[in-house]
Amino acid sequence: MQQIPLGQSGITLSAIVMGTWQAGKAMWADIDDQQTERAMRAAMDAGITAFDTAEVYGNGHSEKIVGQALAGVRDKVVLATKVFANHLKYNQVISACNRSLKYLNTDRIDLYQIHWPPGSFGQPMVPLEETMRALVELKTQGKIRAIGVSNFNRQQLEEARQYGPIESVQPPYSLFWRAVEKEVLPYCRQQKMTILAYSPMAQGLLTGKFGPGHQFAKGDHRAGNRLFKPENMDRVQQALNELRPIATKYNITLGQLALAWVLAQPNCCAIAGARNAEQAVQNAAAAEIKLSADDVAAMDRIGRKVTDHLDDNPVLWD
Repeated sequence: MQQIPLGQSGITLSAIVMGTWQAGKAMWADIDDQQTERAMRAAMDAGITAFDTAEVYGNGHSEKIVGQALAGVRDKVVLATKVFANHLKYNQVISACNRSLKYLNTDRIDLYQIHWPPGSFGQPMVPLEETMRALVELKTQGKIRAIGVSNFNRQQLEEARQYGPIESVQPPYSLFWRAVEKEVLPYCRQQKMTILAYSPMAQGLLTGKFGPGHQFAKGDHRAGNRLFKPENMDRVQQALNELRPIATKYNITLGQLALAWVLAQPNCCAIAGARNAEQAVQNAAAAEIKLSADDVAAMDRIGRKVTDHLDDNPVLWD
C-alpha cells in the first residue's frame, strides 16, 4: 500500500488509516469487541499499518482494544491517539498520555494529537502554549514521536505551530464535507503538513446504504449528523445517483470510490473505520484505485451539489 509521509517527522502512514472510534462502543450501536479485533488484524493483513484512536472513544475502551489486537505486531504499525479537550492543562496532558501508553500496551505513541481545540464542548480555555509545552516535553522524552491536531482551524494551527512542530491535521473531509478546503488545506500544503481525513465516507452516507428517513439504532451518534437531515438528504441522494456510474466504471463500491477521491487529493490519508473484517479489507483495497483526472473533476462537481448548500459550520453534528 502507498505510504504517505507524516509531515516532516520521518514517519510514514499507510494511505488508508484504520479509524477506531467505533471500537469504543460509546456513541455507536451493535459493536462487538471480537469482531473489531478481527477487523484490525484483517486490515493489517490487507496492508493497513496505521491505526487511529483517542482517549475519549469509550473512555479508553477503543485504546484497549487496539492494544490487544496489535500486541504482537507493535513494531510493524503506526499508532495514533488523541488527548481530549478536558485534559489540555500541562499535568493533564502528561497523565492522559501515560494512560494511553498503558491502554495501548506500548512504550511510545507515534502520533499524539490534540483532539479538539481548547474550549470545545464547554471545556476550559487552556492556553495552547501550555498544552504544547507538555506535548513537546513528551516528545523529548520519547513517549511520543510526532505531534498533530484535530478539528483546528487555520488560526489555531498557526498559533500551535509557534510552540512546537505540528506534523498533521485531522479534519472531517469527504466529497460531501469540504469546509477544510477554504483555508486549512492550502495552509497545510504550504507548510508540508499531512491531512488525515476523518469521515471520508461521510459516516457511511457515501456508501449509498442510507436512504431518506433512515432510522439509526438508539445510541448511534450519526442521527445528529447534519448531512442526514431532510433538507440535505434529497441532494445527497441525487449526488449518489450521479456517482454510481463512476463506481461501476471502476468495478468498485461507492464507499471505495469516496475513499479513492480523498486519496487523490495531495498529501491526504483517509481514516476509515470498520465493524468487521470484510469492511476493513474493502477499505484497504481503495488505496489501489487510481482515478482519472476527468473522473476526479466530475466527482468534484457532483459533490459540490451537496456542499454548496451547507453553511460554514465545520462541525458535522448538531
